[in-house]
Amino acid sequence: MRRAIVVVGCAALAAAGCGRAGAATRRGATVLYASGADLQSINPLLTELPLAKQVQRYVLLTTLVRYDSALGVEPYLARRWSWSPDRSTLTLVLYQGLPWSDGRPTVARDVAWTLDAARDPAVGYPRVTDVASIAQVQSPDDSTVVIRFRTAQPRIPDVLTDLAILPAHLLDTVPRGRLREAAWSEHPVGNGPFGFVAHEPHRRWVFARNDAFPRALGGPPRLERFIVVVVDDPMTKLAALTSGELDVAGINPAHAEFVRRNPALAVVTYPLIFVNGVVFNTRHAPFDDPVVRRAADLAIDRDEIIGGFLYGFGTRAEGPVPSFLPGYVRGVPTPFAPDSARRLLAGRRPRIELLTVGSGEAALEQLVQARLDAVGFDVAIRQLEFSTYSDRVNGPGHQFDAAMMGIPGDVDLGYLAHVAQIAGVAAPPDPAAAQRAFAAQVPVAWLYDARGVQGMNRRLRGVTMDMRGELVTIGGWWTAP
Repeated sequence: MRRAIVVVGCAALAAAGCGRAGAATRRGATVLYASGADLQSINPLLTELPLAKQVQRYVLLTTLVRYDSALGVEPYLARRWSWSPDRSTLTLVLYQGLPWSDGRPTVARDVAWTLDAARDPAVGYPRVTDVASIAQVQSPDDSTVVIRFRTAQPRIPDVLTDLAILPAHLLDTVPRGRLREAAWSEHPVGNGPFGFVAHEPHRRWVFARNDAFPRALGGPPRLERFIVVVVDDPMTKLAALTSGELDVAGINPAHAEFVRRNPALAVVTYPLIFVNGVVFNTRHAPFDDPVVRRAADLAIDRDEIIGGFLYGFGTRAEGPVPSFLPGYVRGVPTPFAPDSARRLLAGRRPRIELLTVGSGEAALEQLVQARLDAVGFDVAIRQLEFSTYSDRVNGPGHQFDAAMMGIPGDVDLGYLAHVAQIAGVAAPPDPAAAQRAFAAQVPVAWLYDARGVQGMNRRLRGVTMDMRGELVTIGGWWTAP
């Protein structure tokens, strides 16, 4: 597979439609989906990569509940639920008869174990703050889960739509702090619409249709196989898409018009709960000084980024929350004011290292670098592989000055606390107050709210991509002859 993609030459870019049209057709009901990086981990307790979380939620495993297209909560593994009068206790009744791929039934103990593991600091679950309100999880019988919260809850917590349930019988003997080393991570046993087949590190993940997936939960998918192929070079990815070697691939907005001109391909674009910004490390110089942070914020031209880098596939970010989410607090857009930035720096020339993920040309980072350099900063860009970047930025040492960051969000806005922790500032637990605190302290220069841009082979049908993710309707995808 790797050889086939690399062999696709750049001649495919010379004219739309010049690729081998039959390559995709010969795959039949197998879909090849490009990822710019390996999935980091298939364990939902351990991963932050958005695509990995989608594979967990929609492909390999199941969640208790899920969102409909209007972000209303609907049943999934939990078929019904009820709240105590004070809304501090949630009782869920699970679907009975969902097997794991090893034949064991999915039971309430799996749910209790997963939630308890997420609450354990030794695990390092990225959304641990979102489960901090859980006081106790009980499984009085195989089909009933009782979750007791420390305070009244206004609604089903978003984390229950995000955290896929794991098989307790295969993981409960593994020390919580060593889950990354568990055998399950290499050969995962799932209960979702697809089952695990193979993983070649940094090359591909292969999943096959689960013919036993219950109709009450959506039934077996129409695809026979779903393969995530790791292609980290954007131009190689584009060439493979246009030649028919890939069915779906995220594309650079600059290439959207080129893809549209190919009659075999379509461009799919959709809103994302995903804000992009430059996160400042306020723990040390120069960004321990709020004046320097404000200067950097004023120096960046957002309109230049949206027009010149995104080609219109994005909107200016006023803060950490996209305007279409219920908890959004209207902010004041940061003006492009380089003269004001220079006055704030008052002749200082702070030296900073700007971390980013990737190995390509880093066009966005170069735009930011140029604008910061123009007002007096001395900026060096450093590109890192994702896991190394994550260790530097999210690790306990927080070894960075500034970091380009795409921040996946959630409906409950629990991600605000995570961003504040990375930057080294305090954020109130109330989301509205947290947004006001971000505006006052400027720990992040918010750049834009992203739109997803995917190139897709037109043989693939039944695809809907929206703010819930690219794979949300994968159970209904099918391929035309």
